Amino acid sequence: MRIAVKVTVRARRSEIVGPVADAGGRTALAVRLAARPVDGAANAALIALVAAELGVPKSAVAIGSGEKSRRKAVHVTGITAGAATARLERRAG
Repeated sequence: MRIAVKVTVRARRSEIVGPVADAGGRTALAVRLAARPVDGAANAALIALVAAELGVPKSAVAIGSGEKSRRKAVHVTGITAGAATARLERRAG
């Protein structure tokens, strides 16, 4: 399963905010991370947060594209799209 993510780093706390649309109409999951974008710390924090929120191991979460960008594609295995959507909506809402 693939999740489009828009990341904000150096936030007060790490959290999933919820869905957000950009000017082009694309929807992504907005995520705030307390980590700084140095030496992969923000990417590691994103993987840990997504894994914890979805209840899957960190090894089931990988950044497919956008490692050095605010917009990322995160790939998750071990959970259905419906179950992931339900968990993320519950946490963000």
